[in-house]
Formats: sequence, structure tokens, C-alpha cells
Amino acid sequence: MENLIAIKNNYNSLDKLYLFLESESDFECTKEYDIWEQRTDAKGQLAECILIKKSGMHAIKLFFVNDNTVKINHIIPNKMLHAYFGKSVKARRNIIEIVAGFIKQALLKGSQEKAFKELENVIQKAAA
Repeated sequence: MENLIAIKNNYNSLDKLYLFLESESDFECTKEYDIWEQRTDAKGQLAECILIKKSGMHAIKLFFVNDNTVKINHIIPNKMLHAYFGKSVKARRNIIEIVAGFIKQALLKGSQEKAFKELENVIQKAAA
């Protein structure tokens, strides 16, 4: 689950948006390195993102794709749970891994969508 949201000019940097979300949100909000996608910035360093966490299984991460647009993705913030329940990025998977992946996604889909919508509403407060 992902979405693109246009943000007001007042919050057009990661730091400004983080300070706004930290004060406006009831959820845990942190600024971290993007270990889920391993994006890099212009200097070749690991890029930062904002993480809004509802629980150990549900969170969204957001980062700027251009000046006033953020991309939000549902993630599993707990590294152990992400390793088991997250999407596999291996180039080659055997049939058991493929079937297990479909079963995990089917079981988690409803709760993930509900949490995603709830967390997305927090970001809508800063939307243009």
C-alpha cells in the first residue's frame, strides 16, 4: 500500500514535516534512515524518512519524491517481524516461499489497510 500526497509549502522539508507530525499526531513519530528500501541521497548516504508507528506490526514511512509531494508506504517497523512478514526482495524464491508469501499477505491485508488509512489521515493534516 502506498500513496502520493501533496504537502503545503510550510512543510516542504523533512525536518519541518517531522516537527509538525510529531506535534499533531497521537502516534509515535520518528525520523530514521530508510532501511526498508535502502534509498540513498545525493551524497551516497542512506536517505532519511519519517516513520509514524501505530504498533510493532503497523507503521507508515514517508519521504519526499519532489519539492511538495511525499510518498507514503505501509511497513512493518519491527525488524524481526519485518524479516518474517515483510515482502521478500530475493531475486529467486522457491515455491514454498511464494505460497507462504501469498498466505501471509492474505491474512494481514485487512488489518494493514485499516492501519494505513488511519495513519494516512494524520498526514492529510499537512496536505495542500
